[in-house]
Amino acid sequence: MPGETIKSFKIECLQVLDNDGNADKDLMPKLSHRQIKELYELMVLIRDFDDKAFRLQRQGRLGTYLQVKGQEASQVGAAYALKKEDWIFPSGRDVGALITRNHPMHMLLQYRGGDERGVKAPVGLNNFPITIPVSTQMPICTGAAWASKMRKEKVVHMAFFGDGATSRGDFHEGLNFAGIFKVPAVFICENNGYAISLPRARQTAAETLAQKAFAYGFEGVQVDGNDVFAVYSVSHRAVEKARKGEGPTLIECITYRVAGHSTSDDDLRYRTKQEIEKWKKKDPIDKLEKYMKKNNILTNEYKQSVIQKTKDLVEKAVKDYEKVPPPEPADFFTNTYEQPTEQLKAQMKELKWRSST
Repeated sequence: MPGETIKSFKIECLQVLDNDGNADKDLMPKLSHRQIKELYELMVLIRDFDDKAFRLQRQGRLGTYLQVKGQEASQVGAAYALKKEDWIFPSGRDVGALITRNHPMHMLLQYRGGDERGVKAPVGLNNFPITIPVSTQMPICTGAAWASKMRKEKVVHMAFFGDGATSRGDFHEGLNFAGIFKVPAVFICENNGYAISLPRARQTAAETLAQKAFAYGFEGVQVDGNDVFAVYSVSHRAVEKARKGEGPTLIECITYRVAGHSTSDDDLRYRTKQEIEKWKKKDPIDKLEKYMKKNNILTNEYKQSVIQKTKDLVEKAVKDYEKVPPPEPADFFTNTYEQPTEQLKAQMKELKWRSST
């Protein structure tokens, strides 16, 4: 009725680790010391890869790059909850999720260097190519999940996207379909506060992004996206629920991109240094290190070995990337359709003629 107050949805933001590295024992997921070290090593590797990719772009050795710095826990914690046979559907910023899923780092550099072959996952890796158009991966993820359900497969499909994607039609269509058919999907929203320069408060009047799932008949949860234990815990539960045929989940990870939207962005035009510094104090790697030190999992010797190993892996990836022969011009046509159209055949013929003259 006109004038009525719309009731708000009460969604609690799950947190396991605080900024000082203290863990809530009742909420702490069952992870061995080995698994905690794996999470840590992945996050450190992704941070170093990210820094190196940024420098390569500035040196003219890489194209436009979207940094993941500050969002490592959201991507690693979610992707780590999956099994090998599961699928991920990443956005342009989700190199962390792809690295967690063993996508070769030199291929990710290859892609950002302008070579589409870099996002063609090697055989045995169920990593869908990066989708640059915002939110288009949601209907794709839903469709693939529905196909798996029809084939009676126990495979889960996970889509990654930013808060800006929730303002696009593809997001709502994908989630609506997912809810109707109870597909085995998990939707990971990395709410980093901005869709390029637009703050989250100007995108939607909803108190949370997680509550948008309720309109489509399934669960929405919110989690501290800078807390890898909280992200893993919520993601693991959602993945297992989907695998049992109990439908999808939308997970809103509250995080922050410390760097700009991309290497072409001047982020200080729309946010302050004070805001950035405030979020740096919530750095996901720092939080995890504090926890590991308090629980005798992280020593100085181990930390230095991880740093050196990471540096070696990233430098090798750069060398492998820069040794890859450039693609053939004809690949532009041959990779468009399984069978080229008559128009493409004509264009290929013209390209061949022009190349020979």
